[in-house]
Amino acid sequence: MYWLLRHKSRALSLCLRCGHPRDQHHIAILALRREDINVWERRAPLAPRHIKELTSAGYKVLVQPSNRRAIHEQHYRQAGAIIQEDISEATIIIGVKTPPVEKLIPRKTYAFFSHTIKAQEANMPLLDAIIEKEIRLIDYEKMVDSKGTRVVAFGQWAGVAGMINILHGLGLRFLALGHHTPFMHIGMSHNYRNSAQAVQAVRDCGYEISLGLMPKSIGPVTFVFTGTGNVSKGAQEIFNELPCEFVEPHELRDVFRSGDQNKIYSTVLSRHHHLVRKSDGKYDPVEYQHHPKLYTSRFSTDIAPYTTCLVNGIYWEPDTPRLLTRTDAQSLLGPAKILDPASDGCPDLPHRFLAICDISADTGGSIEFMTECTTIDMPFCMYDAEKQSIHDSLEGNGILMCSIDNLPAQLPIEATEYFGDKLCPYLWEMLASDATQPFEKENSFTPVVRNAVIASNGALTPKFKYIQKMRGKRESAQIRTMSPKGRVLMLGAGYVSGPVLEYFTRDTDIEVTVAAIQTDQLEKLVANHNHTTPVTLDVQNERGKLSELVKSHDIVISLLPGNFHPMVMEECIKQKVNMVTASYQSPEMTEMHQSALDVGVTILNEVGLDPGLDHMLAMNRIDDAKAQGSTVESYQSFCGGIPAPECSDNPLGYKFSWSPSGALINTIRPAVFLMNGEVVDIAAGGAALDYARPMSFFPGFNLEGLPNRNSIKYAKPFGIESASTLLRGSLRYRGYANTVKGFHKIGLINPDPCPLLSPDAPPITWRELMCTLVGIPTSSSVQSLEEVVYEKIERDEHRMNTLNWLGLFKDEPVEKGHSLLESFAKHIEPKLSYAPGERDLVVLRNDVGIRHPSGQLEIKHDSLVVYGDVGGFSAMAKTVGYPCAIAAEMILDGEITNKGVFGPLTRDIYRPILDRIKTEGIVYTSTTTCT
Repeated sequence: MYWLLRHKSRALSLCLRCGHPRDQHHIAILALRREDINVWERRAPLAPRHIKELTSAGYKVLVQPSNRRAIHEQHYRQAGAIIQEDISEATIIIGVKTPPVEKLIPRKTYAFFSHTIKAQEANMPLLDAIIEKEIRLIDYEKMVDSKGTRVVAFGQWAGVAGMINILHGLGLRFLALGHHTPFMHIGMSHNYRNSAQAVQAVRDCGYEISLGLMPKSIGPVTFVFTGTGNVSKGAQEIFNELPCEFVEPHELRDVFRSGDQNKIYSTVLSRHHHLVRKSDGKYDPVEYQHHPKLYTSRFSTDIAPYTTCLVNGIYWEPDTPRLLTRTDAQSLLGPAKILDPASDGCPDLPHRFLAICDISADTGGSIEFMTECTTIDMPFCMYDAEKQSIHDSLEGNGILMCSIDNLPAQLPIEATEYFGDKLCPYLWEMLASDATQPFEKENSFTPVVRNAVIASNGALTPKFKYIQKMRGKRESAQIRTMSPKGRVLMLGAGYVSGPVLEYFTRDTDIEVTVAAIQTDQLEKLVANHNHTTPVTLDVQNERGKLSELVKSHDIVISLLPGNFHPMVMEECIKQKVNMVTASYQSPEMTEMHQSALDVGVTILNEVGLDPGLDHMLAMNRIDDAKAQGSTVESYQSFCGGIPAPECSDNPLGYKFSWSPSGALINTIRPAVFLMNGEVVDIAAGGAALDYARPMSFFPGFNLEGLPNRNSIKYAKPFGIESASTLLRGSLRYRGYANTVKGFHKIGLINPDPCPLLSPDAPPITWRELMCTLVGIPTSSSVQSLEEVVYEKIERDEHRMNTLNWLGLFKDEPVEKGHSLLESFAKHIEPKLSYAPGERDLVVLRNDVGIRHPSGQLEIKHDSLVVYGDVGGFSAMAKTVGYPCAIAAEMILDGEITNKGVFGPLTRDIYRPILDRIKTEGIVYTSTTTCT
């Protein structure tokens, strides 16, 4: 081949890496090992013509003998290979599937599909042996181009073989239902010497279909293909040999009912054809990519009822909608439409949806009830939707399923030729691999090969270090050694996690596993604590690992951002493990209440500061008032985390003690509150800032309050529907709202995706971005920009000074983010962070107006002021973390036994927490005003 001929003279004389004579340096010998993992594995990674190119270029090639290999060894011998059992002199050994551990030869380069990149437990002994024997492993699966597309694969032949198999299977299924069809002329893929013979059988079948020899009582036959990759293309290549017509998905219904039975119909399904947003039935590809849980699939209602056979070529990702669920299958297997009068000789079909060819072989994936793969020996099974069981008989009701996971092995010769053609362009550099030399000094590899090296020199390569941290076996072993009193799983290692960990590690009978994605934060957090196991976890992308961790613990404390809580809750309910969060209880979380009740799980939310202590203090007053026969007329609560006065030395008077983006997003949320019987409804987008007002309590702090979220919704859970005033808000130093309004007027607090900040967009400076935001050319001078901005912010000097202080008119590069808000948060975070030796401050004030039976109005004031510890925990971390930890301990100790999803609004929960936080330095004071 050209790829080798181009370098032939050089290959014979010079080293690829240094240009020195080859006999003075690394001498490459390639071995093609025997496949021995499966009786059907007759493939090889290279065909004789590929071997011929190598031997012609001066390379020595060894081929292990194998009577099972589809290509006879004499052809390899004729190509110049040496057929021998001993391949120990080879420098690089290649195969298709994994070799037995005992046959691995130390300090060699190996290339094969290792199935280790997801830390698959079954293959971890293999990976351990590779590391122990200092083998350099190149995994074909990780050989990808710059776009992430695999460059070495059998994909097309999986599609070809799978399509041939399902046509054969349909023939058998139709026959079992009383119908001989032309599909009976097609056999299994491996029964043909090559695909050309199979194609001829498909054409013969198609010829009879075109003559009208399909039974009329079965109606038009339709196929639906999913996926646009090589797998789907290979399947469609075979399908095109039939008399077929491709239609759009929305046309499938019509042809299914009244189409021409002298042809077969098909459609190719893309995401936009069946995925819709749950709220409005629309599809947004960008939103779906980031928030797939907002979507559902209409495949089962809009497409599947008009499908005879589904050919699935897509893999399912957790949190994405499935194509078909078990419930969908039950609704699909209803009676078919009667096309001809029923008779014994021309029976009606029990249902029209007959078969699924799941070429992806993705068990438990997009086809929920495909729970195990079929095999070449036993290629078909039937799924009985009514009984939700799988059986081998092809008769009766059910869906025929074919899901073989090694389909290319059925066409081994062509699959070998195809795979070798894909591999050859990279073999030249792979031959130069010297496993005895340090990997970091390997200069001959292009990124395609370098990034596919899993292990070398007795260790995982940097790109694959994560495998070690994913290994559930070792982590589970650590967790299983924990004592019986309590096993706590803490998710997150951020701002407020320190006090939670510190609280639990005081008790030597409690073991804590801390799981987080940020390795540096994780290691720093657990460094000084005993009885603690750190685990690296990407909650969003490692759902299986999350499930295993949850299952191995007694309680989960989620300190993750709020949008992750529903996902964690689902796992906790599934595994019957209790859970605590310090976050607001979202509607999505509330919807899981019944599920939690059904399995007897406690999900306690809102046990932090705000929400948390503010609610507990309020309920303490409300319950006392009710016990006295009094009525609550008003409830106002304001809380804020701010710098201590001596540290409020910036134009905003604010520093971040929690998520910067979260703090900014709060300024654009809508707000609703009740004031003297009138509902005040504030729209999203920053309007709440206009409602900032001075706070009269603690005048020395010079505070202002801003309404926060929906205050009215607390009337019912608090039991104060009689109140004429309900207001919850955030506290900041005076002037904060006015300054932030300046950011809004320019457009800096915009959470929508920004094309200018996408990863592919060209670099942009803050001056250029500000020019764009105010609508002037990016070439404008700083002076011109400042003049326009000054007008935009209503000629407010303080706002202007703040923008200058933040450096927004400078030619500093903007750090890319999903949105303007995200990039702005990243930019200001270091400028608004606490310096060493500084401390923060938490201020909470609750005012509850109580009308006594005597007619007297009494205002109960509960105030909480907590300072952060210099060099220790922040006030925010303490006031969020300790209540959360105390609540979790109460669940572990059996003090909280309620089941379902709820907050700390009952006396048996909030009273102990309010008492115990005092020992952690969180002390509130109470006063009364009577009128």
